[in-house]
Amino acid sequence: MPKEKHNPPISDEVRLRQLTVDEALLKLDKYLNDAFMAGLYRVKVIHGKGTGTIRQAARNYLARHPLVKSYRAGGYGEGGDGVTIVELD
Repeated sequence: MPKEKHNPPISDEVRLRQLTVDEALLKLDKYLNDAFMAGLYRVKVIHGKGTGTIRQAARNYLARHPLVKSYRAGGYGEGGDGVTIVELD
């Protein structure tokens, strides 16, 4: 008999550092869908500080994503401007 596949639990964070904008947005989209399906309501997007290109692209994408209720920059102890905290609908 074939063994049943077990998916590991999904993390409450996704790392987008060192990706191109296109790679980062594809990864972010898949992650948001997976996180929503797993029942997560708050997740952390780690994009780093760097030039801000990935941060800006990710936040623009989050602003129009149908599963995103709200998002904000990370606060003290959350990663500051290097992360974005996202609440899913």
